[in-house]
Amino acid sequence: MATCVVTGGAGFLGSHLCEELLARGNRVICVDNLETGTLANIAHLRDPRFVHLNIDIIEPYFIEEPIDCVYHFASPASPIDYLRIPLQTLKVGSYGTHHTLGLAKRHRARFLTASTSEVYGDPQVHPQPESYWGHVNPIGPRGVYDEAKRFGEALTMAYHRQQGVDTAIVRIFNTYGPRMRARDGRAIPTFLRQALQDQPITVFGDGSQTRSFCYVEDLVRGIVALAESGHHDPVNIGNPNEFTLLELAQTVIEVSGSSSPIVFEELPVDDPQVRQPDITRARELLGWEPTVELREGLRRTIAQAGRDALTGTR
Repeated sequence: MATCVVTGGAGFLGSHLCEELLARGNRVICVDNLETGTLANIAHLRDPRFVHLNIDIIEPYFIEEPIDCVYHFASPASPIDYLRIPLQTLKVGSYGTHHTLGLAKRHRARFLTASTSEVYGDPQVHPQPESYWGHVNPIGPRGVYDEAKRFGEALTMAYHRQQGVDTAIVRIFNTYGPRMRARDGRAIPTFLRQALQDQPITVFGDGSQTRSFCYVEDLVRGIVALAESGHHDPVNIGNPNEFTLLELAQTVIEVSGSSSPIVFEELPVDDPQVRQPDITRARELLGWEPTVELREGLRRTIAQAGRDALTGTR
C-alpha cells in the first residue's frame, strides 16, 4: 500500500484526488489549513487509511512516516480568493512549494505539482501546447496567481535538475464538478447558482471569450496517470472542446431548465480571451483523454452536488 500526501486535499480538486487515491488502495495524508478548503469536502472519507493534518505549508513541516508520492495542490485558485489574499497566494507558490519539494526529497518520493493553464496568460498561440511560454502580465491583479504558478514550475524543475527529485508538472485547464464553492467567482459555479435560482446569468464582456471545461473525474484520472508515469516536463490536462462563455451560459440554462435571462457586465482586467489545451502530449504519453462532455458533466454536477450546495443555501 503506497502512502500519498495531498496538499490542499480539502479543496475542490484535492478532495476528489484524495477520494480517487483511496479508491485505488492507497493511504492518503491530506495536508490543508482550510484557508480555502473545507472539512465538508472530506467528511465522507471515513477510512482508517485517511488522515487530515491542519498544517500551513508556508512554514517548514515534516511528516515522519514513509511517503511514496506527494501531490502538491495547495493554492488559492479562484479570483475571489487570490485577490483577497494575494501575499499568501505568492507565499504558497514559493515557500509552500519549496517546503513540499523538500518533503518529497527527504522521502525520495515522486512529486507532482498542480500548475495551471494561467501560466499561458492571454495566449498568442491557440490551442496552447506545453512548448508555448505564455503571455502573462506579472503586475496585473491576476499576476499573484499566474506568477506563483510559473515560479512553482521553475522551482520544481530546479529540484529535479539539481537535487534529483522525481518530479512532474500538470497544467490544469478549467475544471468543474461537485464540491465547487457556489460563490468562488468562476464561471460554472456562478452560472449554476444563478440558473438554479432563476436569477440573471452574468456574462462578462460580450461572452465571446472561450474556455475549455473538463469534468473533475476525467481530470483526476489524468493527474494520477501522470504521477504514475516517469515524465518530468509539463503536461496539459483538460478538455480540448472549446466553448464561448455565452454558449456556456446557454447550455447551463438548458441543462438546469432555468428561466434565467442573460445579462452582460464589464470584462475583468487581464481576462484571457481564449483558453484551449493541446492534449497531444497527454494522449501520447499517458493514453489519456477526457470522456465526459459538457452537458453530461453539468447534469452530474447538479445531481451529485444538489441544489442547496450549488446555490450556497447550506
